[in-house]
Amino acid sequence: MKKLTLMIMAVMIASFAFAQKEQKKNIPAQVEKTFQKQFPNATKVKWEKEGAKYEANFTLDKTEQSVLIDNTGKMVEVEAAIGINQLPKNILSYVTAHYPGKAIKEAAKITDSKGKVTYEAGIKGKDLIFDLNGNFIKESKE
Repeated sequence: MKKLTLMIMAVMIASFAFAQKEQKKNIPAQVEKTFQKQFPNATKVKWEKEGAKYEANFTLDKTEQSVLIDNTGKMVEVEAAIGINQLPKNILSYVTAHYPGKAIKEAAKITDSKGKVTYEAGIKGKDLIFDLNGNFIKESKE
């Protein structure tokens, strides 16, 4: 029984490693180069294709982050998870007033390629985007 369990685990580990390599090989070299240069200590990296861009979801310094990179290797934006209490106070007030009964489930700080910062507050089924001062910009579906 132990041998069978060990063999199943070995096959699963090999399959997982192959799947990661397969996924990574579809990432353009320039995109991978930009990511490695900017985030050399990133762990748990998972790639997704978003239209013509590539998104890497990863962990860096115990913080969940993501970066969006275009196919030429230019970073579009970086999103870092933050605590809900780190959002500007007026965001919490806005959500309470405009989405009664809804709680913020997750929060993020987004920095675009020009250094412009926005905040994202996730409530059930929606992402709410706010500017640096906590003023509402838009709502989008998750």
